[in-house]
Amino acid sequence: MTTQAIGTTTWVVADGYIPPGSTGPAPAMTSHDSICMLNAGSDPAHVTIEVFYTDREPVGPYELTVPARRAHHQRINDLRGPEPILPGIDYCLVIRSDRPLVVQHTRLDSRQAENALMSTIAYPASL
Repeated sequence: MTTQAIGTTTWVVADGYIPPGSTGPAPAMTSHDSICMLNAGSDPAHVTIEVFYTDREPVGPYELTVPARRAHHQRINDLRGPEPILPGIDYCLVIRSDRPLVVQHTRLDSRQAENALMSTIAYPASL
């Protein structure tokens, strides 16, 4: 099977917000934001994430690698260095990769027993 790179190298998530509080068993039902990245190409993708806030300077880069021909789901709650991204604070992400990716943004809000799941494609900033 042959695969080819699809997607683009710069993506934007403009609606970041990790809901504070959760209902249900952790970690499966912990409220979170995540980015799901597909690297359909034949080379690993080196990814940097920069976080923008409404009331302070951006933070980053957070760095990770998405192996070739793989999907990677990254909970934003789990990013630690250079600093954790805290629940209850609005933020935006700029995701850059040295290889084309497809990026999707998902939020699980489990503050109430009636959980909400929201998912959307990120904005492809470079075409």
